[in-house]
Amino acid sequence: MTSELKDLAVSIAIEAGELALRRRREGVSVAATKSSAVDVVTAADREVEAFIRGRLAAARPGDGFLGEESDSALGSTGLTWIVDPIDGTVNYLYDIPSWAVSVAVAEGGTDPATWRVLAGCVVNPSMGEVFAASAGAGATLGGQPVSVSAPSSLSQSLVATGFGYDAERRREQATTVSRLIGEVRDIRRMGAASLDLCALAAGRIDAYYERGLSAWDFAAGALIAAEAGAVVEVADVREGRRLVAAAPPGIAEEFLSLIRETGA
Repeated sequence: MTSELKDLAVSIAIEAGELALRRRREGVSVAATKSSAVDVVTAADREVEAFIRGRLAAARPGDGFLGEESDSALGSTGLTWIVDPIDGTVNYLYDIPSWAVSVAVAEGGTDPATWRVLAGCVVNPSMGEVFAASAGAGATLGGQPVSVSAPSSLSQSLVATGFGYDAERRREQATTVSRLIGEVRDIRRMGAASLDLCALAAGRIDAYYERGLSAWDFAAGALIAAEAGAVVEVADVREGRRLVAAAPPGIAEEFLSLIRETGA
């Protein structure tokens, strides 16, 4: 069943990515803001989520739905689809090719503390890349297996992170980075949590952490990273926002300890 769910996630995410890319080429503007003046929503965010929701409702009408841009809905099957129609909306707005469509399906509700993500797909339409995984079956990029890197030490590890939309939170996160940057090879901030987790899965970075994520930001990406061999830790920090940290087994314990020490 998980394989069938993955295939559905891949199919819909690819179609949704094609729609988002068409809208990006037609031109994009801000439709609204959310948590702050820099937390933007485009008309494409809403259109792509509506498209995904409609396709899922047609294919699996009894399943629940949790998306970033529309009201959630409980289902009758015990499965819930968790969707970020455009992860990295600011990159999308500026035409920076680091944004993604993220589609995952979980059993056990929408709380990462209790759910089990069964399948997920993250598509980067600008780069033509499709990452996917199903529980217990490994992770792929373009249908080919991927696995995490094997850095020799934390000091030689390239670490990715992200910042929140609230100005005060970003100041706190910058302080954390200042404490961390001298302990690792370098820091990357690319602007889409789902793609950061997929970059970890593909060995393009060596570790990742970010505070303040919502379920749709990491549901698919965390599964892909874990199925590629990463140790993934999710902690509830406040008001439904999570800290997600992930790294290959060889540095995971030291990396997670360092993240805790820096106050992330």
